[in-house]
Amino acid sequence: MATENRINFWRRNAKVPGSVQPVYGAQHPPLDPRLRRTYPKDTKLKTNNVKSKKASSFHEFARSTNDAWDIEDEEDEDFLGNPASSTSLPSGLHSASIVSTYNQHNSEDLVPARRDIPTTEGDILQEVQEEEECRYVNGKVVKSSSEVHLSTCSVRTTLQKQQSLPVRPVIPLVARISDQNASGAPPMTVREKSRLDKFKQLLASPNTDLEELRKHSWSGIPREVRPITWRLLSGYLPANKERRELVLKRKREEYFGFIEQYYHSRTDEHYKDTYRQIHIDIPRTNPLIPLFQQPVVQEVFERILFIWAIRHPASGYVQGINDLVTPFFVVFLSEFVAEDMENFEVAALPLDTQRNIEADSFWCMSKLLDGIQDNYTFAQPGIQNKVKALEELVSRIDEDIHNHFKKYEVEYLQFAFRWMNNLLMRELPLRCTIRLWDTYQAEAEGFSQFHLYVCAAFLLEWRKEILSMVDFQGLLMLLQNLPTIHWGNEEVNLLLAEAYRLKYTFADAPSHYKR
Repeated sequence: MATENRINFWRRNAKVPGSVQPVYGAQHPPLDPRLRRTYPKDTKLKTNNVKSKKASSFHEFARSTNDAWDIEDEEDEDFLGNPASSTSLPSGLHSASIVSTYNQHNSEDLVPARRDIPTTEGDILQEVQEEEECRYVNGKVVKSSSEVHLSTCSVRTTLQKQQSLPVRPVIPLVARISDQNASGAPPMTVREKSRLDKFKQLLASPNTDLEELRKHSWSGIPREVRPITWRLLSGYLPANKERRELVLKRKREEYFGFIEQYYHSRTDEHYKDTYRQIHIDIPRTNPLIPLFQQPVVQEVFERILFIWAIRHPASGYVQGINDLVTPFFVVFLSEFVAEDMENFEVAALPLDTQRNIEADSFWCMSKLLDGIQDNYTFAQPGIQNKVKALEELVSRIDEDIHNHFKKYEVEYLQFAFRWMNNLLMRELPLRCTIRLWDTYQAEAEGFSQFHLYVCAAFLLEWRKEILSMVDFQGLLMLLQNLPTIHWGNEEVNLLLAEAYRLKYTFADAPSHYKR
């Protein structure tokens, strides 16, 4: 019966992976039909090839779900003067392109209207008491304000899900992301001021102690010093203070040298498919945040991604890389914007400032991708290995969840591929991603090794909801629509603490966990 339900889901259900559907944690509203994924008409994706047996490999999974993709939609817009009849990824990404499409979630529920924020301690305490419930799972207290609202037998409609969320203030998507869990600008506490002073002291020294900087950054970086700290932790800037200005000047000039040398070739036959894919994906990047819908910002992203792609021919551009630019761009923009960043007009900044933000975002993104490039090479072996490692790790951590997935034939690849490909950026609000990356940059191999434990902790966070779902479709839809829209620093800190515990509890894990 479970197998039959699974086949019927792939064949008939409109809300399949890769289609436009609500995503709670990401910022992706329903997309213009012109921007939906298309495939060449001669691509033979037959619906009668669905097999009931369990997929045992990446390629079998791709084949077993090939009827989930919409192959009839045509691109309406003319691109570079030619009608777009297909979507092309860099050569070499054949089987991987199908699974990349699987991870293309281009929609999200509309953000609820902002509500008044409690202004007194009594209001806040009352709100917490009304909204938060403590549950015991395996003898451990688990806080989840959403667990009592999820259906135990089926997935609710988008409207029902929206109404079931706790009544809490909508947190700004970008502004003041590092400082708080609610809008406004509360006074800095004594502890926060002490931490900021410590960061300033480290950064002002003639040779910054990077190990000490990482130690203090693990629990979060103050907004005021995050830009320079990220540049240092990513390896973009040297520890020696006297050399920093010279290095910045040289690297920024080098980047714009690449622009002059290569960007004009985006219309060439060899590169036009890469540029076309980037051009299509850019409007899908955080579409609910006005900042990213500005033409000047989208042009910045196009240049960054195109230059990176042609300088890394082993992978080229792969869907998902566009998301990885946004945290760097926002952090470096925050040096010049105090508040309301999500609505700030970037074109109002001096041209030199715009260029510096762009170049710094390019180099820091490049440093990140250098450590996980096998995630984006042919067939994306890095992601396949990490998904398999997550499966084995969860089987050791929580056998109930693991067996629940097996019982209802849910493959880890079906939900965790996107977690690895996009570093959880589609599951969490942008403010949470930036806080998460403070720790990733402070942690050794944070974006590769430690991210695995964060994903495991993230899965365990929804343990009760997962075990309450008793069908394949319900499980998959839950895992693709986890309600994190109200998450802030507190939730991310708890997630990281659990990931840290898992890392050291399972320090004897097989070596492939550390790939």
